[in-house]
Amino acid sequence: MKYTIHDQVVFTRAPDGPLADHLPSFANAMSAQGYCAGYIQLQVHICACFSQWLQQTGVSVGSICYDDTIRYLRYRARHRKPCRGDQPALKHFIDFLRSEGVIPGEKTATHRASSAEICTREYALYLCDAQALAATTIRNYGHFVRDFLRHCFGEGKVTLSRLHATDVVSFVQNRAQHKPLSARLMTSALRSFLRYVRYRGDIVLDLAAAVPSVAHWSMSSIPRAISSGQTRQLLASIDRRTAVGLRNYAILLLLARLGLRSGEIALLELDDIDWSAGQLNVCGKSAQRRELPLPADVGKAIATYLQHGRPRNDSRRVFLRAHAPFTGFHDSSGVGSIVRSVIQRAGVDPPTKGAHQFRHGLATQMLSRGASLGEIGEVLGHRRPKTTTIYAKVDIKALRTLALPWPGGVR
Repeated sequence: MKYTIHDQVVFTRAPDGPLADHLPSFANAMSAQGYCAGYIQLQVHICACFSQWLQQTGVSVGSICYDDTIRYLRYRARHRKPCRGDQPALKHFIDFLRSEGVIPGEKTATHRASSAEICTREYALYLCDAQALAATTIRNYGHFVRDFLRHCFGEGKVTLSRLHATDVVSFVQNRAQHKPLSARLMTSALRSFLRYVRYRGDIVLDLAAAVPSVAHWSMSSIPRAISSGQTRQLLASIDRRTAVGLRNYAILLLLARLGLRSGEIALLELDDIDWSAGQLNVCGKSAQRRELPLPADVGKAIATYLQHGRPRNDSRRVFLRAHAPFTGFHDSSGVGSIVRSVIQRAGVDPPTKGAHQFRHGLATQMLSRGASLGEIGEVLGHRRPKTTTIYAKVDIKALRTLALPWPGGVR
């Protein structure tokens, strides 16, 4: 007699053991996440065997932990050839049971935070709540601040009132010597932290002014912009007969036509699209929002993906992963990976392999069509006009009028 759970998951007999009753809900949860029937069958089967082993060894539901899965896999390896997906399957099952409250959470050893770590956490909360900085910036700043506090106080108590300018200078000199590429970010983090502790009243002197300046030539480079021809090649290379192709085509159009950052695309939600007004509400850096017009071709590409390519899911994110579990991208790296994949498949050789070159490309095109730097900065979401002035270096026509005649040249 066959026993079936979740349509296509078939057993020769009913599963037993302390976790047998939870196998149907586990299969339903996997199906809702977009896993295929064959994969669900494999995962549920090993979980059923694990439940049976728990019954044989006398392990109760309340005492199940990850160590039991390791013990079971060792037992299983003595009787059959192990599969690479066995351990992830059991971990997935244990995580599901914990989320459902069936088994208690894993007890972890409590870590006693050092004084430097506590101070860094308070600073990170300030950056998040008061400054609304991006998570990546907060993480990077926190890394430098923690190292600075350990440099000054070791693992002992942090007494900020004892900080001196010599502490700041010695730390910067030491770190800049070993890691020159991150020196500018380090000095920015230190100035921000020292202004913060002075604002709190922990120090009296303006130690932010003591942070040495790192050599940097403003606007020393030219924006590495992808050309319009290369963009057309990339878009034409995408196979829009597939769900993945529909998604990638819409993402590249957003990059090329609106110059969005990869993180802005990753966090774009369905409610951010105003179809009737033809507008896009974009959440940029520091959680600042700006409204952009939604071009007809971009809107059509997004709509086609939503109707024919996007997996059915409760997530409000516009763009989802192509493979189960169908969730939105965690951060900008997902969009960056798509861009690299499209470039590789198309055989195009643009200036870089990243997504930011499309912003540079859009700005360059707007400049050549007569747009002002202010208009370009408004589209790209620049908070400071200085950020946009770098594009003046690619305005060859305007720069040519400033060039002095070469001595002895054609008269």
